[in-house]
Amino acid sequence: MSHRQALSELVLSGWVPCGIGDWATALRSPDGRFVVRVCPFDPAYAAFIELCRRCEGNPYLPRIYLAADLDGGGSLTVLDHLAQAPQGEAAQLVHRWKHNDGGADLTTLKEAALIVNAEYAARMPWWDGLDLNESNVRLSTDGQLAFIDIFCMDGAELYAQVLKDAAVVRRKIPIEQCRHLLDIPYMARESSPDEIRALHEAWTGSR
Repeated sequence: MSHRQALSELVLSGWVPCGIGDWATALRSPDGRFVVRVCPFDPAYAAFIELCRRCEGNPYLPRIYLAADLDGGGSLTVLDHLAQAPQGEAAQLVHRWKHNDGGADLTTLKEAALIVNAEYAARMPWWDGLDLNESNVRLSTDGQLAFIDIFCMDGAELYAQVLKDAAVVRRKIPIEQCRHLLDIPYMARESSPDEIRALHEAWTGSR
């Protein structure tokens, strides 16, 4: 199933779009308990899933109920619904992480995140490391703060390379992992028609 098919099936099943980021679209379940993240392309999210697997049960991470691959490098992830955290509380948690002042659970999470980051940096082209900011802190229904999406790719450099020589991207990232790299929400939201056309021409012309 592609990300387009997944989004269509979810909407037809009553899931409601509730957020659009740079790389993915989020939909909330009809009962409000869960969120599904549907992404056409985002190699960095696999690192976050790996972190959640290694730190299962850590209170500063959401519970992952399903993590499935989609066609061409896309992904579908079902997790608890997390609301926007109060700005002050989010900033305080980020500060505690950065200054190693958060107790055993936060220390364990940070240590694991640094290991995952190093592993992906060693093998993932255009890796950009930890993306730790207040917008990546959310709030569970029981009042627990949790981190989401704390790893990132250097999207600006990656897409600049597509325009410069897309064949380089195809050599470094297998096509089965990047078939839909032009479908990320950021492109639709931020690019002009000329920019979108240039990207498509560069990408299809490198085949």
